Amino acid sequence: MHRKASLVLLALAVFFAALSPLLRWYAFPRLAKIPANEYQTMVLEAKNATLLDYGTMTARTVPKVTVVQTLKGNVQASEKIEKTAGRDVVVWDGLSYIQGPDGKMVSKVPERYIFDAHSQEPVHATGEMVDGDPVRREGIEFKWPFMTEKRDYEYFDAQARTTAPIHYKGTQNFRGVEVYYFEQTIPWTKVPMPRTMPVAGITPETVAKTGTTRWYTTVRKFWVEPLTGAPVYGEEIHKEELRGGSLLGGRAKVTAFAGHVKMREDYIEHTVALVKHNRTLVLLMTSYLPKAFLALGVLLLALALYLEARSRRPAGGPPPARPADRETLTA
Repeated sequence: MHRKASLVLLALAVFFAALSPLLRWYAFPRLAKIPANEYQTMVLEAKNATLLDYGTMTARTVPKVTVVQTLKGNVQASEKIEKTAGRDVVVWDGLSYIQGPDGKMVSKVPERYIFDAHSQEPVHATGEMVDGDPVRREGIEFKWPFMTEKRDYEYFDAQARTTAPIHYKGTQNFRGVEVYYFEQTIPWTKVPMPRTMPVAGITPETVAKTGTTRWYTTVRKFWVEPLTGAPVYGEEIHKEELRGGSLLGGRAKVTAFAGHVKMREDYIEHTVALVKHNRTLVLLMTSYLPKAFLALGVLLLALALYLEARSRRPAGGPPPARPADRETLTA
């Protein structure tokens, strides 16, 4: 009976010991992915910002500029792309909506971001765009990969439609969460005018005819939770200028927008809580369960060896006499 039990325990020990690395290195990379129907909204604010009054074409200081960023998963589009891509794909339809202190629209820029659900690498397909302009992204945007590393990454800048390094600057603690801090600086770059302008009759085409161009620079900062690859907080020191042309009335340049854009406090709290929850799920598959299965395998192995040793002992009666005992009896 003991021998049969020990064989069963030995089989279970081998099973759980093998399951431990399989769960971490085989199952996790295949199971961890961004859901296709994800929906996120983020509100950021720039207080005491500089904003262009398009009526007078002069820059003025305003109490607050609000940026609402929305990312909505397009399930139908992702399923269509998956048929030819041969992998799990996520399609995010994004919108960056900027409004002034009076609540009126300053600009709105739509995006379609297509990427691999597991690795977050861009997937190039019809419909990939920024503000109606077809683009071919390289590098990440919005989210870092699962198990983010302490290194620089390539990050896509939607304003400039180009990719540039975003640098790892160190490990920090943000509201009880260990995070990696990344920073990217985009130097002054000529960028397209938004297709939707705050004043009726002003379009990118009419502005182009005046010879006026739009320039932009930013310092982009992200605090990223490394296991999930999700930013828990972000900021931008953002500046835009209109330069040259007859639209400025002879002036060389005028500030269109300048401000330190930060996440609103209630969205910080919500994001931190969500990332902590998702971090626990990732730890369950990468640490907690693999370690528990390995410990269980060792325990079952020890129990199996113990039962095997017991099964080899005689069932009853006194133990056999030792050689010294037999010599004494003979004498």
